[in-house]
This record gives sequence, structure tokens and C-alpha cells, in this order.
Amino acid sequence: MGDEDWIMVRKPMVADLWNPCSLVSQCSISSPLKVIFNEPANYWTDALPLGNGRLGAMIWGGVASELIQLNEDTLWTGVPGDYTNPNAPKALSEVRTLVDSGEYVEATAAAAKLVGNPADVYQLLGDIKLEFDDSHLNYTKETYQRELDLDNATVRIKYNVDGIEFTREHFASYPDQVIVTKMSGSKPGSISFTVNLDSKLDHRCKTNSKSQIIMEGHCPEKRIPPPVYADDNPKGIQFSAVLDLQISEANGMIYILNDSKLRVEGSDWAILLLVASSSFDGPFTKPSDSKKDPTSDSLSVLKSIRNLSYVDLYAHHLDDYQNLFRRVSLQLSKSSRYISSPKKNQDGRVSTAERIKSFQMDEDPYLVELLFQFGRYLLIASSRPGTQVANLQGIWNKDLEPKWDSAPHLNINLEMNYWPSLPCNLSECQEPLFDFLSSLSVNGHKTAKVNYEASGWVVHHKSDIWAKSSADAGDVDWALWPMGGAWLCVHLWEHYMYTMDIDFLKDKAYPLLEGCGFFLLDWLIEGQGGYLETNPSTSPEHDFIATDGNLASVSYSSTMDMAIIKEVFSVILSAAEVLDKNDDDLVKMVHTARSRLSPTKIAEDGSIMEWAQDFQDPDVHLRHLSHLFGLFPGHTLTIESTPDLCKAAESTLHKRGEEGPGWSTMWKAALWARLGNSQHSYRMIKHLISFVDPEHEEAFKGGIYSNLFAAHPPFQIDANFGFTAAVAEMPVQSTMEDLYLLPALPQDKWANGCVEGLMAAGGVRISIWWKEGNLHQVGLWMKNQNSLKRFRLHYKETMVAVNLSCERMYTYNGQLDCVNTYSFLYK
Repeated sequence: MGDEDWIMVRKPMVADLWNPCSLVSQCSISSPLKVIFNEPANYWTDALPLGNGRLGAMIWGGVASELIQLNEDTLWTGVPGDYTNPNAPKALSEVRTLVDSGEYVEATAAAAKLVGNPADVYQLLGDIKLEFDDSHLNYTKETYQRELDLDNATVRIKYNVDGIEFTREHFASYPDQVIVTKMSGSKPGSISFTVNLDSKLDHRCKTNSKSQIIMEGHCPEKRIPPPVYADDNPKGIQFSAVLDLQISEANGMIYILNDSKLRVEGSDWAILLLVASSSFDGPFTKPSDSKKDPTSDSLSVLKSIRNLSYVDLYAHHLDDYQNLFRRVSLQLSKSSRYISSPKKNQDGRVSTAERIKSFQMDEDPYLVELLFQFGRYLLIASSRPGTQVANLQGIWNKDLEPKWDSAPHLNINLEMNYWPSLPCNLSECQEPLFDFLSSLSVNGHKTAKVNYEASGWVVHHKSDIWAKSSADAGDVDWALWPMGGAWLCVHLWEHYMYTMDIDFLKDKAYPLLEGCGFFLLDWLIEGQGGYLETNPSTSPEHDFIATDGNLASVSYSSTMDMAIIKEVFSVILSAAEVLDKNDDDLVKMVHTARSRLSPTKIAEDGSIMEWAQDFQDPDVHLRHLSHLFGLFPGHTLTIESTPDLCKAAESTLHKRGEEGPGWSTMWKAALWARLGNSQHSYRMIKHLISFVDPEHEEAFKGGIYSNLFAAHPPFQIDANFGFTAAVAEMPVQSTMEDLYLLPALPQDKWANGCVEGLMAAGGVRISIWWKEGNLHQVGLWMKNQNSLKRFRLHYKETMVAVNLSCERMYTYNGQLDCVNTYSFLYK
């Protein structure tokens, strides 16, 4: 057979075999996954975010002048620090003695000796500034369109000036490590503008040939930077950004202005390529010792893509991005009796801001779909293999002194950033978290040894790019919390459960779990009633009223401490079982210690006790839900195994109330979903989707900005990720033994719908289709596993035993009868 007789056929995808969402979309009103504006941005939270994990951009969409704000995820203040305190053991002994004596107010005051220096601060990179002809001041406002298309991670802007349609496209490419902008007009020779780079950081700009601008600068060596003089040798992180300009060959000229700006006249189109690098060479290398040359590195990136056309760059970007984003689809609609078309403006485009403002009245399911996928988009854009972790603002920041330093906070916020990564089929996006955890364990080992005279490693509530492991400077109620590393370790086991990657468990996860386990064993001390206890102990960011009537925060064995330690000990034992390490000394000690941890208690009012004693709570509506960790994201409280504690957890949620910042609201949504309470889970979803006016923000009230960024206020990205994770909990929940279908679906709000591509524990992929609130069909399949998966499938009161083999999809009807199987094996 000759070559001309062969036909290339792609391997069938799951969607080729069974695609229920396509059937649902044919029967319901659907809107594209776009964040839409009909005017340029007036505030930072109107701008549209782009990112490739390392580089970020906020596109304002101005007409006469445009601002593209830039970030690079390694730009931080500071240098590597010493996270030890040789005086800590003496202070620790004093605090423990006071706690043992019941002198909690005095113990809280003494515990201030255990806090350390402040974490460092995330910085910005700078701006691309574009100035267009004065004619753009008179653009036709009715023609203006600005949108972020989530399906292709592209920002597009269109408007008309004197009958000419101008178009701009922006995207951030992960494979080519570049931010790309293309500007074009419907009339030849219509593109004219001036461009320059700028930054709030100390910097200098210069042109490099007739088509490049280089910006070089540095971050402050300290949080509060000293004055900078011309002959100084900066010791902070160095950076470089290079802007490369390309124009049409037929028309146009480029001119250099003041050796720092470029002017384009009369081109058909223009393409801007922005690359950036820093001297950051890991958390243990001083910037002054770094061998990296940011400018040389940036120019090398440009050289590697110089011969790629715009079409090539965009194709690389789409292939990479859509491989991740298109794994999951979600479609929701109300009952067919109530479906109505959304209101639109005159040209058929309703702005996203208007949708947010009307949600409390119309409860548009499309906006839930959009926010769900927006969370997935943000995770892809802010956390990719080889980058830093997504911080408190992901990678997007406009300030030299951002709120709360935009630093990773380990007492809920960093963990929430990664809640959607596994169930929403983006496991690769978790890799930076585990790289960060490895660095934390190095510094954390020194902190554990010196500060607490303990083995293993420890991390507290707040960190930074230098992998700070010691307690931060600040109030004891939040700074003194040595459970941050332990909580993060739970993500290691979760990653294994969802991917079944045995090499990851053996080589990456288990060594970190061992170190965490050794620290926890040493941190636990003999307590009352034969139990092991933690002392000192706090419940994050919360005080209690001590017996003398004064406020205190330090006591022993807070419920969250015990819940996290139980979870970690259970994880270690499960991992040891998989890796055949049951006879290891650590495993034996963990097994013994777990049985001596104090149980979760129910308070006199029927709620979960937050502390080891039933202290009076001065703020029952506090934003934190720390004592419910065992319910979510933990697994030690379940409706089946601990029904009384779950009832108490429900009382706790009622007691806490519904108000709070965005991340708190989304934690409540996930907690209610775990309890199978769809009504309250949905109430929290609805509560978040309220419009936030940047001019009238209310602290701790939550909400959504016009660009879909979630608000604390101010902007904090964790609630965006928490929203996606909470919505994913409503149609599917799972353990290694059980898979629950539609456990918290708000049937009266999303009566009809479909979700494709979610993941469950055991490496199972799921697609679910429901009609009028009832399960219609479900598809289950596994890939890349050479084993048989056995588990129990649950829907309402029905339970069936299921056996899945790899490379086959199984579909079940609403009665959980297997109705079809499809093979993925083709010859």
C-alpha cells in the first residue's frame, strides 16, 4: 500500500462517544463564556485579566489611551531570611506553663514572644502605555465592545472611529512565555500610536534597535524600602521587560522618541510582544548572588519566537490552553416551565456587570456557569508547572503595598486557591503548590528544630516567595498557628487520590508527609484525661472570653488543631498502606497517637465546640469556620459515620450566619454541600453574586466586581476558586470507596443541566445529565490506569456496587442501571 492510500484518523474522544451537554444545549438557551463590557475600564476591577501562570496582564481597553498593567510572579520585596528564634524554646515553656494553669490571658500576652518578622510583599512589574491619535477621542461609543472569551483566553476590543473599525486582541501564551497584542484597522494605514513602558518600581527604559524597548529595574531589598541613590548597588530582585514591536511591511514606519518610546505611523497592523524575566533563582539564593541575567533571558525568549507569525503564536496558545480548559463543561437551566431569554441591550450584548446587578432578582443560571468556568480560567492563568503558587491575588496586582501583602495565607486562603484543581480536572495546576511545599519544608525544618526543639518541619499562617516558615509579625490570634504546613500536606494525598499517581505519592508526597508527621508527633504533648494535646493552640483569627472575663486567644487543643492532625495522621496511614510502609516506626507512632487525640465535642448550645473548653464566643458571626475543617475540606466528619457531629456542624453554620467576605461565603457553600443541604449551599452562592461598586466597598461584605473578580473587599482571588469548588461539590462528591450523584443539587434553581469531565477520587471521570431535578444519565470512565476500580455509586436512596476497568466508559440511567459501555481501545 502506498502512502497515498493512508488516511490519518484522530483517536476518538470521550465526547465522540457520549456528549450529554451537547444534547442539553440544543434544548436550552445558552450564552457564550464571555466577560462582556460595553465601555472601557474606569477602575482596576473593570479591567480584564490575562495570564500564563508567570506573566499577568490587566487590559483596560481605553480608546484614545490604553493601559496594560503587568505582573511577573517572582517580583517580591526582600531576600532569603532566617526563620529561627533561639529564644523561642524558653518562651514556649513559659506559655505552656501559663496554659496548664488556666491563665489564658497571660498566656496570650506571653505568646507574643513567639511571633517573628513580617513576610515580604508581592510587587508589580509595570505598564504598557499606548497613546493613539486625537481622532480616537471621538469614537462611536455605541460600537465599543470589550470582552474576555474564556474558551480561548483572549481579550478582544472593537470600536469605530470615522467609519474605521479598530480591533485589538490580547493573549498570554504559556508555551511561548509571551504576552501578545495585535492591533488592526479596517482601512489600510490606519494604525498610528506611541508606546512606552513604565513602572512604579525603580527602573530605567531604553530603546534597543528601532523596534524594541527594554525596561530594567529592581524590587526593594526590604518591605519598607530605603531611599535609592544613583550609585547604589541594589540587593533586591532584579527584573527586565522587553517590548518588541512588529508592523505591516506594506505600510507604516517606526520612529524612536527620547530613546525610550516608539512611535508607529500609518501601519495596517501592529503586534506587540512582551516578555519579562527576573533574577530570582529560588528561595534560598540571595538576589545579589544570582547568576541570572534578566535582560539576556528576556531577549533569548524573544529570539526563540521571533520567526513565529501571529497565527503560529495564537495556535500554540490555543492548543495549550484549550487542552486544559475544555476538559470540563457545565450547563445549567431552570425548569422548562420558567425559562426566559435574558434581557439584552440594543445591539444584543448584555454586560456582565448588568447580569451581576440583576442576579438577586433573576438568578440567571448562566452567570453561575460563567463564574464556575471563570474560576477554572483564573487557575490556569495564575498557576502552571514551573511558576510560583497563586497568591492572595493570583498573579494580578497594581500596588507596591497590596492589601495583606498579597502573600500566601495558609490558614484558609492558599488552600482554597487550589480546591478546584482536582475535582475540576486541572491537576497540573497544582504543581506549583507542591514545589512551594518542598521549599517550605527546608526552612520549616530549621524553624522546627530551633524554635520548638522538634523534628520534622513546620510552617505557620503566612509565607512569601522566600518560603518563610516562622510565625509572622502580628497579633497572636492569627500569627501563632503552626498548622499551615500540615493543612497543605492534605493536598498531597488528595492529589494522589484523584490522579492515582503512585510515583508522585512515593517520591514527592510521602517524604513531605513523613516530615510533617514527625513534627506533629513532637508538637503533641501529654494532656488531660490521657489525651495528647497541642499547647499553645489558637483557632485562627478568633478570640474567646476567658474565665476572668477578658479576651484571650491562646489555650490548648483547638478543634481545628485536632481536626488537621487527625486528617494528616489518617493520610499518612493511608499512604503507608499503598506504599507498603506499615512497619515503619513513624507509621506505628502515628497509629498510636491518632487514637489518643481528643474527639470533636458538641457545645452546650448544640454547635461544634471551637476550643477544648466551651468558652464564651465574643463574635459568633466571625468569618472563619476553622472548627468545621473536619467536614470540609477534611473527611473526618461525615453524615454516615458522625451524624450527631454533622447535626452540630449544621447548628454551627446557622450560628455563624451568612454574612462575611467572599472566601468565607464560599467555604460555607462547600460546607452546606457536604451536609447535603442544597438550599443553604445555593443561598451562599447567591449571596456572593452581588455587585460591588469600587467607590462604595464595604469591608468583609464579599460580592463580585464587574470583571468577576471576587471581593473581600478588596479583591481577593480565593473566593473565585472557592466558588468553582463549591459548585463542583453540588453535583458530585466522592471518597475512594463511594461516589455520590447530585448530593446537593438545588433542584428548584437548576432543574435541568449537565456537567462533563469532573473528577472523583480514584481517578474516575464523570459526566452527569439531569432533567427536572432528577438524574437522567451518568457516564463514568478511567484513563491511564491498569487496574479495576470498585466502589459504591449512590443516588438518593439507591446504592449499587460498580466495577470500572480502564479505557472503557460506562453509562447508567436514573435508577443506576448500567445501560451502555464504550471502549476507548482502537486498533
